[in-house]
Amino acid sequence: MSSEESVREVAGRARTASHVLATATRATKDAALHAMADALLASSEAILAENADDVARAEAAGTPANIVDRLRLDDDRLASMAQGLRDVAGLPDPVGEVLRGSTLANGLELRQVRVPFGVVGMIYEARPNVTADAAGICLKAGNAVLLRGSSSARSSNTAIVEAMRGALDGSGLPADVVQLVPGDTHDSVKALMRARGLVDVLIPRGGAGLIRSVVEESTVPVIETGVGNCHVYVDASADLEQALAIVLNAKTQRTSVCNAAESLLVHRDVADEFLPTVVEALQAAGVVVHGDPAFAEYDDVVPVTDEDHAAEFLAMEISAAVVDDVEGAIEHIRRFSSGHTEAILARDQATIRRFVAAVDSAAVVVNASTRFTDGGEFGFGAEIGISTQKLHARGPMGLPEMTSSKYVVVGDGHVR
Repeated sequence: MSSEESVREVAGRARTASHVLATATRATKDAALHAMADALLASSEAILAENADDVARAEAAGTPANIVDRLRLDDDRLASMAQGLRDVAGLPDPVGEVLRGSTLANGLELRQVRVPFGVVGMIYEARPNVTADAAGICLKAGNAVLLRGSSSARSSNTAIVEAMRGALDGSGLPADVVQLVPGDTHDSVKALMRARGLVDVLIPRGGAGLIRSVVEESTVPVIETGVGNCHVYVDASADLEQALAIVLNAKTQRTSVCNAAESLLVHRDVADEFLPTVVEALQAAGVVVHGDPAFAEYDDVVPVTDEDHAAEFLAMEISAAVVDDVEGAIEHIRRFSSGHTEAILARDQATIRRFVAAVDSAAVVVNASTRFTDGGEFGFGAEIGISTQKLHARGPMGLPEMTSSKYVVVGDGHVR
């Protein structure tokens, strides 16, 4: 059987299973999520053994440390995955929510209600935790999910999906609401991207190359989760002690995630005071600073390039520049931002209002770390990704963003 035939076969099974899931009660879905969480913990030994094999292969292949970190599971991370499923079970069910409704002048009753997409395809790199997160979120929102992780995590993902499907068998839901896409080559990815009519939406989650490939080549509608070149702008009115703590947290708390800061901008009026402190603190934490001439006056600062300013490093590196004012910061962000998250550290309210109004990203943060752009931190529960596009969903995507809507029109013999 060819890759395309194999993918279309599992997509067809997902489509059939989605019809059952779409009408399942919240109680049934929540019970399934708890059973899936229990199964992950019960299968922890097998899952961690498979993950250890994936990690060993990645390290032997010279995979960068930040990617290996995304790939690696341990008892705590596995427990967090299980808890994530339980957390999703505790969230309100979005299916059936009435978004708006009215009685029209002719007496027709009109309601717009949330409904599942149907079948969701996930294409993602490393991060086996995404396998459980995506399965849980899609299931709670009434969607069957087709999971295509990277080949580097194939053993881990297979063990995780086997555990969850085993739990579904006894839950009253078909196991085919959660499936791995067969195949390890790009042919299977291409087949998934072309399964229009069987797959309702694709969500790519990974690096810029993966996302661009899916967006440009897919015939299935795509929700674009974007690269995170996140900026922190330190204004002349900022509390510099607070700003230092925020910059360090945004850059160093965890580097391998899309909401970590990758670019630092500093107002010229506080550069002489702030630069020595922030450069020393970043370098002491192990961060390589790629700086403009103002930053490059300090030891071990690497001269910055436009490629650095546009980069999502996902590592202990940051680009840095001095700007003349908030307008200079806005212009720099407009040129280099990926549209994910930008932060302003300031006390002047007029400056804050100008920045918030002029910066066009999925999230704009005031006097806080970029690391807060996250479904869990926003109180949405688990997220399936952070959308940087403007249609359908933008920012952290939780359960409501994994639904569409339909109109229910009720009459009593009405004709037009």
